[in-house]
Amino acid sequence: MTLKTLAPLALLGALGAVPALAQTAPAPVDAHFGHYRPQPEYAEVATTRIYLPLRDGVRVAVRIDRPAANGKPVEGRFPVIWQHTLTTDREADPNEADPGLPQLPATLTRHGYVVVQVARRGNGQSFGEMRGYHDRNEAQDAYEITQWLAAQPWSDGKVGIYGCSNTGDAAVQVMTVRPPALKAVFAGCFSWHKYDAFRRGGIFAQWGTGPNRTIEQDMVQTPVDGDENKVLLRQAAEEHQRSVKLIDLWAGIPYRNSYSPQVASRFWQEGSSANYLDQIKRSGAALYVLGGWYDELRDQGLIAQANVPGTRIVIGPWKHCKNDGFPLLDEVHRFFDKELKGIDTGLAADDPIHYFTINAPAGQEWRSTATWPLPGTEMRRLYLAGNGTLGLRPSLLRIAPREFAVDYKIVCANRGNGPLDTGPFQQPCHVPGAGASYADRPLARDTEVTGSPVVDLWIAADASDANVFAYLEDVAPDGSVRVVTEGRLKASLRQTATAPWKIPGDYPWHRAFVEDVQPLKPGEPVKLSFDMMPSSWVFKAGHRIQITVRGSDERERLRGEGLANRITILTDAAHPSVMRVPVVGAAKIVAVR
Repeated sequence: MTLKTLAPLALLGALGAVPALAQTAPAPVDAHFGHYRPQPEYAEVATTRIYLPLRDGVRVAVRIDRPAANGKPVEGRFPVIWQHTLTTDREADPNEADPGLPQLPATLTRHGYVVVQVARRGNGQSFGEMRGYHDRNEAQDAYEITQWLAAQPWSDGKVGIYGCSNTGDAAVQVMTVRPPALKAVFAGCFSWHKYDAFRRGGIFAQWGTGPNRTIEQDMVQTPVDGDENKVLLRQAAEEHQRSVKLIDLWAGIPYRNSYSPQVASRFWQEGSSANYLDQIKRSGAALYVLGGWYDELRDQGLIAQANVPGTRIVIGPWKHCKNDGFPLLDEVHRFFDKELKGIDTGLAADDPIHYFTINAPAGQEWRSTATWPLPGTEMRRLYLAGNGTLGLRPSLLRIAPREFAVDYKIVCANRGNGPLDTGPFQQPCHVPGAGASYADRPLARDTEVTGSPVVDLWIAADASDANVFAYLEDVAPDGSVRVVTEGRLKASLRQTATAPWKIPGDYPWHRAFVEDVQPLKPGEPVKLSFDMMPSSWVFKAGHRIQITVRGSDERERLRGEGLANRITILTDAAHPSVMRVPVVGAAKIVAVR
């Protein structure tokens, strides 16, 4: 066991060192973010690293951080929050400006929580191998771990879980097996259905390499107590090499109902939380979702919020698992104090949906609502015209179609020049001259677009298939272009169906079963209907709304054969190509400190 003293690091800030077991009342609470800041009760943390054997003998590594005082753990029972992660080495850095959700809750030990990190089987210090990504093995592991945590002498029997990205997925998966001790889940940037997240529109773009590591990379992990020579760690690392490589798994299952011989299941179905909606509803655990308008999974969180009763969500102007400048720890703390300690933190009085509107007037960016889509949303129809214009008038449909060559070597010239262009989850960019762009006239007034735009495109191509990408863009008076949001669809998977869960908006859904494939006939027009991911954006007066359509994106993976070299967009009266944008009026404003 190791002991760590938190004070007087920046983690305690101006509060200074706080005596153990200090009896402090929660800070005053109101409905705004950043006001829930109770005084810490403990200044030390005692850390233990152990192996926990599971039902099949696989040993998973567990790191336990307990409140401590005077060099030893404090006696008593505390609620437990844990993360089903890739390594037990995850630790909050008190000097890091934006550590993010995977690290932040570790600081709650000083507020009377036991915080636990468990490396998933086949990862980090744990033994075993990954059969897939969040398969039923991992879900059953999580059930056992949750109930084990609840039964420990330092636990009061109430357990919460948290995570973001792969650990956010893992957190929601625990709800599907309904451990009785699970009371609260704080999950960010996860997939509701893995097919829609990793093969959005049937196209494999940006995602899917997964946590595949070499033995040498695994050997840098901190071993469990008693394995200082890393003998057990090496054995675990060697077992990891038998894991299924995720990029191979994803590549082999191109349709939602594809069967994978590698894992002997229809894995999109097995590994998706959406397929266990009834179990999630019956779990009784409270769910709070974190999302970002620059994250490719932002629609997944809104779908979860629409389908799981009582779910809360906050969406900011952030990339994947980021919360730049936002007091996320305060909100995480407020949630767990309510659900695990029974404290009235004011959360119940808040609207369930909080979101940031980009380009809104200063002080009015954060809004809240009880429903999504927003009340009073108008799906405004903008017609594409062959001369590159976009507008409200159907008379534009007299203009001839446009044809463009697909550039499969497309590159974003500004990639890496800004915070939204760096890191593993890159944002789309506008490439001048690539594809076909259609712009409206300059706006007479500020116009807010909040929700999921929908595209109805009539196309023809010179091949049996095409990957079609559409980007909603903001064109400034100086001609500079910013991508607001995006959507995509493989033309052969254009058949629509009724979704088996609630869709938070009026947009089409594609079943994408192998029997739904409809190859294109060269030169024959077909209609593609698909949504763009949700956003909340104010187009300023003088700016123009633009849609750009392309046949490729630099973030594509495993593009495949038989794709179009030339695509034609039809815009006549018999084949009207339209973009529908969700335009809204006044919003409820909230404050953030």
